[in-house]
Amino acid sequence: MDSTIQQKKTPYLMLAILFVGAFVSFLNNSLLNVALPSMMVDLNIKDYSTIQWLATGYMLVSGVLIPASAFLLTRFSNRRLFITSLAIFTLGTALAAYAPNFSVLLTGRLIQAAGSSVMGPLLMNVMLISFPREKRGTAMGVFGLVMITAPAIGPTLSGYIVENYDWRLLFEMILPLAIISLLLAIWKLENVMEQNKNAKLDYFSVVLSSIGFGGLLYGFSSASSDGWTDTIVLTTLIVGAVALISFIVRQLKMDEPLLDLRVYKYPMFALGSVIAIVNAVAMFSGMILTPAYVQNVRGISPLDSGLMMLPGAIVMGIMSPITGKLFDKFGPRILGVSGLLVTAISTYMLANLQIDSSYTYIILVYTLRMLGMSMVMMPIMTNGLNQLPTRLNPHGTAVNNTAQQVSGSIGTAVLVTIMNSVTKSEATSLMSGVDLTTFTAASKALLTQKALLAGIQYSFYVALGINIVALILALFVKRVDTSNEAVKQLEQQKNKQTNTVAN
Repeated sequence: MDSTIQQKKTPYLMLAILFVGAFVSFLNNSLLNVALPSMMVDLNIKDYSTIQWLATGYMLVSGVLIPASAFLLTRFSNRRLFITSLAIFTLGTALAAYAPNFSVLLTGRLIQAAGSSVMGPLLMNVMLISFPREKRGTAMGVFGLVMITAPAIGPTLSGYIVENYDWRLLFEMILPLAIISLLLAIWKLENVMEQNKNAKLDYFSVVLSSIGFGGLLYGFSSASSDGWTDTIVLTTLIVGAVALISFIVRQLKMDEPLLDLRVYKYPMFALGSVIAIVNAVAMFSGMILTPAYVQNVRGISPLDSGLMMLPGAIVMGIMSPITGKLFDKFGPRILGVSGLLVTAISTYMLANLQIDSSYTYIILVYTLRMLGMSMVMMPIMTNGLNQLPTRLNPHGTAVNNTAQQVSGSIGTAVLVTIMNSVTKSEATSLMSGVDLTTFTAASKALLTQKALLAGIQYSFYVALGINIVALILALFVKRVDTSNEAVKQLEQQKNKQTNTVAN
């Protein structure tokens, strides 16, 4: 191990540089969702499934590369890794901003994903190294400000730009920020993380990981639009599942795995990871179901619907550092239980939305839900990471990021499928009692609204059930001992286990 790198003072300037880079990459993640219809027209794309690849492809590349981030963080210095990643991201952004056609635009988008995939895990690991365990809550709360707020404001910002300007501005406004961050990194970034220059990459694990996570992400993201019986969907899901099982078995048998799944032997990390996974399903599904209600049931424009959800994003951003400080003082359980209780109550309120629910009611309930979410994610995750020895931090962050991305995709696909199924069933039921001789266009629109509302309500009730599962699990969370004695004992225990395995 390279133990020559020491950092006596908290590297605030370096963290600021990393935050700027991570912010633009996280913002870029959700920036195109609202803009896709406008881009379709401008690029003369006839099929929505084609333009959707700008979002799906980005997600797939990130999902495939995030598991490898543990190896990259172990093998390379944080300075070299950040500069390389940001340079790749900047190149992709420039390519997308001035793309003459869809093919070049998609290529730029995939290059962006390749660069940004390691930024979140990298920043999180630098935060873990730079702050003592007893102060990590505050530090990770600030990290949550970037991780949560950036993608949350993306749809609102995108809606405004698309309605008033050309979609290329979505990339053009990110480009100077990325360039400035890159130049600052070259000038001021330092190394604070230990690296193992002898670490070797297991290429077969990379292949299995790519097929496994890529297949599942693609299959579940396509299932909501193509259906669960579609041949391609079923094939990718089956192949992905087999590859993922093979990947897990291989990692557990290796001395130096690509992704060390033995982090799940630590009970608070395992419990925190499961809660985060369940919470991610509820959160991502809410971000899909709420706009579906606002735009398709209420007929509100994409920009206005984005503005209605903006207060929730702002509240999450404000609360993230606050909950970090509260975590350092009170621990994870009270925050997790309180946050999930608030989330469950607000989800129940969303499940009871009506066709004529007021704007104020929608905004308040959605904002309340985001408040609850902000009290859960980072405290629970930080508590779990506190139980890991320092050498396992890259694997812990990679596992968490991968699990949340995959579970968010799966949860969204399942709940959208439930919504569509209930909507069709309700429409059939409503049509059975209709006199077709007096059935007008207005009657049809109202029937469609009622059917979709029923589907959305049912899906929110399912999300409520998921919330309750997470709430029950949170009752078993215990605060990890972060005293110097406990940390030393943990490191000594794991070093003994490592030496035993080596012998």
